[in-house]
Amino acid sequence: MAVKPTGHIRVEDGGSVRTATLDRPEARNAMTPDMRLELAALLQDADRDPGVTAVIITGTDPAFSGGVDFKVIAPDYDRYRNQFAATPGRALRAMRTPVISAVNGACVSGALEIALSCSFIVASERARFADTHARLGEVATWGLTALLPRAVGVRKAREMSITGNFIDAAEALRIGLVNHVVPHDQLLPFTRELADQIATTPAVAEVLDLYNRGQDLGLSAALAAETAHVTNRHFDSHAFTRLGGETAARQRPVRS
Repeated sequence: MAVKPTGHIRVEDGGSVRTATLDRPEARNAMTPDMRLELAALLQDADRDPGVTAVIITGTDPAFSGGVDFKVIAPDYDRYRNQFAATPGRALRAMRTPVISAVNGACVSGALEIALSCSFIVASERARFADTHARLGEVATWGLTALLPRAVGVRKAREMSITGNFIDAAEALRIGLVNHVVPHDQLLPFTRELADQIATTPAVAEVLDLYNRGQDLGLSAALAAETAHVTNRHFDSHAFTRLGGETAARQRPVRS
């Protein structure tokens, strides 16, 4: 299905890294239904593009995103309910291309679900995170109640969801919600450098798939899934030797 561009998502390619920027700053980058469909379509396109090895999602300052724009959907909520199946979160979780969320400011509710659905999260020192669904009398629909406790533990997830309180970037790092916190002006340079460190072999998609499947399994079943995958996997010794040399040549530490 063709999706009409909204003009509120900017896409930029830098080498093999594609950056999608939520660009509706007058509404704190809150997403309209059309923006949600466009972002999901952009992610699917990136996943099908062999020239894209990683995707970055960020927002136009000062916010990452306020989540869903309820001012837009509230007057005709029932009409938009059928769009819940085509969500950015679901599109992200189906991807075999790594996606990094570069959180530059407030990351609220639906936006937090997007960040949680990414492969990992880099936060600016100005980033703040909250789940405000309950404060609005709503319940998350993009996966938050499953994803947040897996990231921060069920007790902290409960507290965040039923209070709607914000946590800052330092607390997000402490509880394991984000991977890195960096100075605001270094957010995109750092994230792009990190994206460049991601291996470019087909094994990346396989590893991400095993991690995703493992989340739904007990330890024994997850170990068995890995063993079964590797047992049936073709090993190319010539490619292994060649790619090992290329990796050693390009590898460099990421500065925190």
